[in-house]
Amino acid sequence: MLKSKSRDLPDCLCSNPPIIIRPSAPTPNHSLYLSNLDDQKFLRFSIKYFYLFRKSVSFDALKLSLSRVLVDYYPLAGRLRASDEDQGKLHVDCNAEGALFVEAFMPITADELLESSNMPNKSWRKLLFKVEAQSLLDVPPLIVQVTSLRCGGMAVCTAINHCICDGLGTSQFLNAWAHLTTSPNGDLPILPFHSRNILKPRNPPQVKFSHSGYTKTNSSSSSSSQVDLVKLLQSQTLVATCFTFTSSHLLHLKKQCVVKCTTFEALASHTWRSWVRSLDLSPALNVKLLFSVNVRKKLSPEIPQGYYGNGFVLGCVESTVEELLETGLCNGVKLVQQEKARLDDGQVRSMIDLLEDKTVKTDLSASLVISQWSKLGLEELDFGGGKALQMGPLTSDIYCLFLPVVGDSDAARVMVSVPEGVVEKFEFYMKEYIWDKEGNGHVHNGYHLLNKMVLSE
Repeated sequence: MLKSKSRDLPDCLCSNPPIIIRPSAPTPNHSLYLSNLDDQKFLRFSIKYFYLFRKSVSFDALKLSLSRVLVDYYPLAGRLRASDEDQGKLHVDCNAEGALFVEAFMPITADELLESSNMPNKSWRKLLFKVEAQSLLDVPPLIVQVTSLRCGGMAVCTAINHCICDGLGTSQFLNAWAHLTTSPNGDLPILPFHSRNILKPRNPPQVKFSHSGYTKTNSSSSSSSQVDLVKLLQSQTLVATCFTFTSSHLLHLKKQCVVKCTTFEALASHTWRSWVRSLDLSPALNVKLLFSVNVRKKLSPEIPQGYYGNGFVLGCVESTVEELLETGLCNGVKLVQQEKARLDDGQVRSMIDLLEDKTVKTDLSASLVISQWSKLGLEELDFGGGKALQMGPLTSDIYCLFLPVVGDSDAARVMVSVPEGVVEKFEFYMKEYIWDKEGNGHVHNGYHLLNKMVLSE
């Protein structure tokens, strides 16, 4: 099978050096506690978002509104610090040092960028300024690059530290920035809630449940008989794949599940099974599916509205390869449903307490991780020139993303990188239920592999 390669982007032209945008008014100067959900090693990176707009907005207007919104979201203008006393636990020094802002121009049109935007390649990193730093602590929590395009469009890319915001929190912040761009004198529709104390661990910690999504750094369970699948995948050439499921395809997929289920439950089960099937794993291997679950309303009391920190946990289901593949799509759906129902206040509090043990880490050894970016409002961003033509991650990885489809809230895109040698099988299995729907072994025109790109460092 021939691999199609997305076009490499031309170089960005930056007439001005990066600048620091500070809050436009005085802000509280203090240390912001980060919860154990914020401070996981698994989240110590910046999430890189890509937005493409048909019409551009002036750099000055965006800088002005950014300085205004940083008054409300002042921790994003601070800097991460590590405690010398508490095993390196992170907190935010709210010192108003500011966010990094870059103005750029790229000689390409919005339509040309849109053509390959479903699957960005390595050259797309030009759309976001990279800070050369020794550690994450030396990188501003918020970096923005606005790139104007030929014929009037613009790309907005942001790097937002995951220890400070989760996906829902990022959506809240970005939409607040956009709101102040279009309504400079307006009030924010949702005021940010900063304190993370509601998620503090109990003293002493009370780990009352088992949490299979975690393991200890030197756990004996990581025996030689258990394959470290993630390391194996990362040692190979990865091909990024992206699939679009229309609303009719998702409805058909849900009907195959027999039991009543959500779109996420059906698509998660289908993607997990397709991924496992394509990798030709040992039938006895124990594999896991880790997926993000918003717990804001699962706690008692509920997390207040406006909370933009990490208010999610990773649900975990597991199965042997043999059982997962022989029992069908419905069994995977039931596993996901049971895990979602299990994650109540007691389970989440127990998980928070477990993370007091700094030898505990997320178990990625034989896991597919799914993060849902759809249904978070990320695609609603509008700086005044209309909503985005496209939004998604700036890069692809072995972690799977469920992404929104601009203009169709009932559709979804699935993006994940797999080894080059299994792309054909993965594509086949991901399309299998659509083949069943259309008959005669033909793939419906509305369901397609959008693009495949070999990732090389």
